[in-house]
Amino acid sequence: MSLVANWSYPTSIRFGAGRITELADACKAAGIARPLLVTDRGLAGMEITRNALDLLEAAGLGRAMFSDVDPNPNENNLEAGVRMFTDGGHDGVVAFGGGSGLDLGKLVAFMAGQTRPVWDFEDIGDWWTRADAAKIAPIVAVPTTAGTGSEVGRAGVLTNSTTHVKKIIFHPKILPSVVICDPELTVGMPKGITAGTGMDAFAHCLEAYSSPFYHPMSQGIALEGMRLVKAYLPRAHADGSDLEARAQMMSAAAMGAVAFQKGLGAIHALSHPIGAVYNTHHGTTNAVVMPPVLRLNRQVIETRINAAAAYLGIAGGFDGFYEFVMQLRAELGIPDKLAALGVGTDRIDEMVGMALEDPSAGGNPVKMTVENTRALFEACI
Repeated sequence: MSLVANWSYPTSIRFGAGRITELADACKAAGIARPLLVTDRGLAGMEITRNALDLLEAAGLGRAMFSDVDPNPNENNLEAGVRMFTDGGHDGVVAFGGGSGLDLGKLVAFMAGQTRPVWDFEDIGDWWTRADAAKIAPIVAVPTTAGTGSEVGRAGVLTNSTTHVKKIIFHPKILPSVVICDPELTVGMPKGITAGTGMDAFAHCLEAYSSPFYHPMSQGIALEGMRLVKAYLPRAHADGSDLEARAQMMSAAAMGAVAFQKGLGAIHALSHPIGAVYNTHHGTTNAVVMPPVLRLNRQVIETRINAAAAYLGIAGGFDGFYEFVMQLRAELGIPDKLAALGVGTDRIDEMVGMALEDPSAGGNPVKMTVENTRALFEACI
C-alpha cells in the first residue's frame, strides 16, 4: 500500500515521504510570497530546517527564520516573533517543528494583524469573534514530530510567563491552509521524543474517545488512531528509519488532533499544569498520568473501553486495555511516576487549582473535584 495521498480533511494535506520538496508550491497555494519560517531553537540548526529554507530561497520566496521559541512557548516569544514578522514585511508563516514551533508559528500569523492582547482570544465562549479575521496571515504547517497534531488544529497553546498557566488561544482561521506531512522529517527524532510524542497522540485519541460529548465522527477517528499507535509506535521507537511506521504515526497524530474536537479530559488537565510549573515534556507527562486517570474513569468508561479493546485486538476488556497501556509505557521507557521527571509534591495545591480551571477538565467522564484531582496528583507523583 502506498502511503502517499492528498487529503482535504480537515484542511489541504499533502501526505507522503519526500513531499517537503513541495514547500514553495504549498506557500504559493496559500497565497504566501514572503514567508517567515517559525521553529524552535533545537530545530533551528538542523539539516531538515536548512533544507526547508533552501527550498524557499531557491523558489524566490526569501530566507527568513524565527526560532526564539521555548519548549512551552510564552507571550514573550510571541511578541518577538510578531515583531520579526512585521519588521520583515512578511505575508505568511511556515510553522515548522513539533508542537511548540507549530503553535507559536500559528499564533504569530494570527497576532501580527491584531491590536488586542493575545489573552483576549482565549478559547472561552465566542471570544475568538473579537479578532479581525481579515488580518490573519495564511499558514503552511510542516510537522517534524508525530504527536500534537497541531498542524490540523484551530488553536495554539501559550504559557503565561508570569502565572505559568497554559492558555488555549483559538480562532477558526488559525487552521493552516496547507499542511505537508512528510514522514522523512521525523526519522531523526530521538527515541525519547518518539515515545513521548507518540503517547501524546495516543492520549488525544483515548481522551476524545472517552469524553461524554456527542461527536460520532471524532469517535471513529479516535478509535482508528489508537489502533495505529498500538501497531506502529513500538516499530517507530525500535527503528527510527522505519518509514512505514513513521508515516502511520504521523497519521495517528493528525487524527488525535481532529478527534479531540470532542473533548479531552483529566490526562491533559493534569499535564498542562505539570508542564507549566516543572517544564516537563507534554507527551511524556501524558503517558505517566494515563493509568491513574483510567482507574478514576473506569466506572463510567468501562463499556466503551471494552469495545475499544475488542477493536484493537486486546483480550480482557478494560483490564486487558489497562495492561496494554502499562506494557506500552514500559516498552517505550516511560517512567512510572512523575518524580522521575523532577516533579515534587510541594506545589500540589497550586496544580490542583490549575487543573480544575483547565478547559480539558470539562471533558473528563468523571467530574473532577478538589478531592479526586489531588488524589490523582498524589498517585502520579
